[in-house]
Amino acid sequence: MSRILTKQLSQFIDQEVEVQGWLHKVRRLGSLMFIILRDRSGLVQILVEDQAEQTKFDGIYQGSILKIIGLVKSDTRAHFGVEIHSPHIEVIVPVTYVSPVEIDKPLGHSERELETLFEYRPITLRNSFEADIFKIQDEIQVLVREYFKSQDFTEFHSPKLLAEASEGGAEVFKLDYFKGKKATLAQSAQFYKQIMVGAYERVFEIGATYRAEPSVTSRHMSEFMTIDAEMGFIGGLNDIQDCLGDLLIYTVDKLWESQSVRLDNLKALKPKLTAKIPEIPLKDLHELYFQKTGHDLRKEPDPSPIEERWICEYYAEVWGSEAIFVTEFPSAHAKFYHYISEEKPEVAERADLIFRGVEIATLSRREHRYEKLVEQLRQIGASPDSDGFKHYMSAFKFGMPSHGGFGLGLERLTQKILGLSNVKEAALFPRDTSRLAP
Repeated sequence: MSRILTKQLSQFIDQEVEVQGWLHKVRRLGSLMFIILRDRSGLVQILVEDQAEQTKFDGIYQGSILKIIGLVKSDTRAHFGVEIHSPHIEVIVPVTYVSPVEIDKPLGHSERELETLFEYRPITLRNSFEADIFKIQDEIQVLVREYFKSQDFTEFHSPKLLAEASEGGAEVFKLDYFKGKKATLAQSAQFYKQIMVGAYERVFEIGATYRAEPSVTSRHMSEFMTIDAEMGFIGGLNDIQDCLGDLLIYTVDKLWESQSVRLDNLKALKPKLTAKIPEIPLKDLHELYFQKTGHDLRKEPDPSPIEERWICEYYAEVWGSEAIFVTEFPSAHAKFYHYISEEKPEVAERADLIFRGVEIATLSRREHRYEKLVEQLRQIGASPDSDGFKHYMSAFKFGMPSHGGFGLGLERLTQKILGLSNVKEAALFPRDTSRLAP
């Protein structure tokens, strides 16, 4: 007899089958016992009437590995639509320790409860609610790849050990390398995805990113996954905005088609999105927020977190979109590789995508002209001949088209799609200023 997954049981009504999995829950009702078995595809209830079979559960707890042979019966009263009756039970791996958390009940996600959630992560991931978060995240990655492939992007993997910080600044993890050399963990795939444009024109990566930010907030982590994309032969920033906007809309629509049951279980509400994501210049955002609230942030070089929340609520009501691009960031605060607008030299061709109150992606047109890039690099006190930049610069020296791209946070995207409060809830094993395990 071959093992049957719980999701397949409806195909075997009134047939004897074998299932294997973890003991998820035990419930006694008089002389009857009901157990819930969990496998990779879901849960199933087993009715245990025989007293000899019931004694097999004496002294064992959640997580015990079971093999059960029994009769599949249709039962509309059962939570799962089917039950297994008349089981013969074999305890393959007995667990004799009481679980530190009750995985058969919803787990709390308050700020205080998150510590317990993460401390016992190998166990809490067995909770159906927690497991569904990462099933959804897995499907998001599938859909992202599907979209990029439909647009002729090539997937690549960039190195995470670098000779020099790609984003500059102090927010970088440093470590010893071979022969006395120093290395840094990649703050982004920025240099490599630009280099790849010179070979493949359109590229993307889903990979780890490291930031030594001392921030202790609901939106920051020290290690996170970034969906990086870069595309060549663009006409301007609007081409990148269109690509990212289409990616978001495609992912959300397809997710609600393929994962409706899990999304319902997680009480996720489908985001309101328009066919074209609306945009607002940063200066106009500051001014609008000042007019509506009296709170003056007009000298700030970035949107504040409170403005991000406010503008999404405002545009959801006015434009019917919970996503918005904030554009025209001041060139005085641009990265050396940003393209400074020729029509408006005071701004860089850069934007942030704000989604449900949080910035989830930064996108920009890059400076592709070699001499201009050398000039902007030297303005920050760096040499184009240094170990950290010389190979990057060679891609431009020998011909690069107009190009640009974005970095989209996978955990933030998951968090906002599902309506979670903290980005760490969308990370399997979150890393921050205080947590380096498990």
